[in-house]
Parts: sequence; structure tokens; C-alpha cells
Amino acid sequence: MLNELALNYSNQCQEELKELLFTLCAIPAPSNNEIKRAEFCKKWLEDNGAKGVYIDEALNCVFPYECENDDELMMICAHTDTVFPDLEPFSVKVEDDLAYCPGIGDDTANLAQLMMLIKFVLKNEVKPKHGIVFACNAGEEGLGNLKGVRKLMEDYKGRVKEFISLDGSYMGICNKAVGSMRYEVTVKTIGGHSYGSFGNPNAIERLSAIISSLYSMRIPQKENAKTTYNVGLINGGTSVNTIAQEASMLFEMRSDDKDSLDNVKAQFEGIISMYRASGLEVDVKVVGERPCMGVVDADAQKALEQRASDAIIAQYGTEPHFGSGSTDCNIPFSLGIPSVCFGGYLGRGAHTRSERITLSSLPVGTKVLMDFLMSYFA
Repeated sequence: MLNELALNYSNQCQEELKELLFTLCAIPAPSNNEIKRAEFCKKWLEDNGAKGVYIDEALNCVFPYECENDDELMMICAHTDTVFPDLEPFSVKVEDDLAYCPGIGDDTANLAQLMMLIKFVLKNEVKPKHGIVFACNAGEEGLGNLKGVRKLMEDYKGRVKEFISLDGSYMGICNKAVGSMRYEVTVKTIGGHSYGSFGNPNAIERLSAIISSLYSMRIPQKENAKTTYNVGLINGGTSVNTIAQEASMLFEMRSDDKDSLDNVKAQFEGIISMYRASGLEVDVKVVGERPCMGVVDADAQKALEQRASDAIIAQYGTEPHFGSGSTDCNIPFSLGIPSVCFGGYLGRGAHTRSERITLSSLPVGTKVLMDFLMSYFA
């Protein structure tokens, strides 16, 4: 339960939280181009008393708090990047209790919540039981390939005992990793003029044949596991009267079970080999890889999940659902580190330009996250 100090702060910071959220929304942060948000977060934290804040090579904004000579660290993150490629600022549109903006929920609302939690810790000089690494991390979305958390795990190797990603809502908790493989597949042919060279192989048609074969792959049927695949983008060709010389696609496979992911990967490689054996030039480039679960101590994981669930039940009144997901937790999970992912808002339309959050959910979200955070303080 929240003490009076934490409860009062949670109630009184809401206007500042909303202002910070709307300011962050106006700072473009596509994956691999998060520097402006990172710089804003660094200055904001320093202006609120944080010492030792730094931006690393992966564009994480990192604030180690009471971490010197401590090898029992807790790490809590919220990612700065969004799925949208826009480099122009977004603006927030408010209609009654809804605030609309691409990326406002995923993950800007949680980023703002994290920053306000850090302000509480600094303002009240509360001391944790063990050191905490706070990070506004980069590269969670898409082809960001979890670069931010990969870097954090390298820099704090062997010292992180629990990992928390603030992502999503407080309706659910992610407690299992969905691993993935992502590829760029490129087909090259001789091409030619659509009339004069009719009959020459067309890269678009050949790529289409590969796609058709991939969509005939057998999904492993394993209890309590889910496996998927998808072609998400196709490019190629020159003009309507040109036999395409080159065409490419982005293809991904996902599973929350490593054996199932390996099975689909083997089928994918077999199909590519079959087309290469027919004489077709096919280039395959790995553009993303997210690991599945490693061996995590079951009791430690359960205890962490329980603390998160208890905070949600205490402040929201509803028991959260648990499920698998592809999140920043994939990296610590793969290293055997107990991890959970949940957030501090309610909303809809993530990864769409009509994304919106319910403003009245923010105070509840602050209390949920504050309740959970305070379990790490004496």
C-alpha cells in the first residue's frame, strides 16, 4: 500500500504528468533516431536533481541511482522510440477524456510516468534497498531490435537481478518472451522490357512464388505455445512496362516457444534453399532477432509477478491477466533474469495513427507504478 507521501505525490503530480506527456509527444522518436527525446529526458532529469545521467551509444538515457558497489540492481525502463517514421512533431488532440496522438500510449505515457516516478525519488531523497538503474531506453520497436536493452544488459552484466519494462497498460502483465526472427529477402533476375523481353523471369513474380510457399508452412502445434509468421512489406520493380530485375520483402516469424521458432526457421531456410537450387538468385539478410525465454528461476519470477499483480489489484481493484509478448523483457529473460512488463495507463489503437489514451486512467496508473516501485525502498 502507498504511504501518505507517495499517495499525495501521485495525486498532486497529475497536471505536470499530463504536460510532460504532451511535450514528449511533440518530440519525434522513430526507432534508431531517438536522440532528441534522449536529450530532452537527460536535461529534464538533471533539472530535477538527477546526478550522473548519461546517454550511451545505443541512445539510452540512463540514470543509475545508488548503484555504486552494489551487485543486486533492479532495472526499470520505458522506451523512447515509436513505430512511426515521422520526423516532424506530433500534436495531441483532446476530446473529453481521450487524448489522441500517434505513440501517446506506446510508449510515451509510460515514459512520462517513469520520469515522474524518478522525480518523486529525487525530491524526497528516498533510499532503495538496492541500487536502481532507471533508463529511458531506445530501440524497442520494430527494427530497433531491442538495441537499448541489449546495451544496458552488456553494461550492467551480472549485476541486474530484476528487470521491469513499463510498456502497455495495467490491465495485463507480460511474463513470457515471444521470440522472433526478421529477414529481408531479395530476389534478383535478368528483367527486361515488358514487350521486347517477354518471357524473361520477373523478380516480383518469383518473389510472389516464394511468399506463396512460405504461407504453406506448417505451424507447430504445441500446447500453451503460439507461433506465427508474416510478410509485412514488399518493394520492387521499376515501371509498368519493365520486367522487374529486383524485388524484396520483409518477413518475420514469432513464437513464445524456442523449439517452435526453430522449426519454422528450418522450414523457411528449406524453402529459400529450394528456390536457390532452381537457379534463382535469392539474398537473405537478418534484420532483427529477439530471443525466447532462457532459464529463469521460477520462484524469483513468481515473486516478481506477484508484486506487480498486488500493486495493480491494490490501486485498480482488478486482477491483471498474464500473457506472452515481444518486449524489452526478451533480453533479460533470455539471460535468466526475472522480468515483467506492464504499464501505467489505459488506451486503444497502439501502432495506429488514431492511438489514444484515457486521461482519467493516468492517476490510477501513477498509483499502480508508485505502489510497485515503493516495494524496492526501505
